[in-house]
Amino acid sequence: MARAGLWSALAFVLNLMWEIAQVRLYTIWAAADGMSVAWALLHCTLGDVVIALVMFALAGMVLWRADWPASLPWTGGAIVVIGAMAFTAWSEWYNVYRVGNWGYTASMPMIFGLGLSPLLQWLILPPVMVVVYRTLGSVLFGRHSTQSAIPTHEVTRIQP
Repeated sequence: MARAGLWSALAFVLNLMWEIAQVRLYTIWAAADGMSVAWALLHCTLGDVVIALVMFALAGMVLWRADWPASLPWTGGAIVVIGAMAFTAWSEWYNVYRVGNWGYTASMPMIFGLGLSPLLQWLILPPVMVVVYRTLGSVLFGRHSTQSAIPTHEVTRIQP
């Protein structure tokens, strides 16, 4: 639980900063009052934390390692990036074009009709989270933080 807590805290701080930086690329910036914008920032950041936590758990299940950011950072990070970007691509399409929950300003860079900023968010932030997790995790969880409570299967090579 402590590992998921650290991951969630990192996700909250980094995604809140990203959401603040990109809010002007969405129509809510010009259309809503300050409290509505603040609520949207908090709401979107908490949604980002849920996405990050689900992807953290998914990577842990796939890799059979609760400590994957420390023990298998590249593989786990790739799982998080791919899963989060896929979900975000669907969510942006659905919320912009299907139900109209939000819209882009003319300033939003686009790729395949989707906002580039939210896609870059999930390409950039998970690797940053892994690096920070590895740094803080070694302090918080000790130097043996790469040992998982979940057993892994090692493959033994037979020499010819």
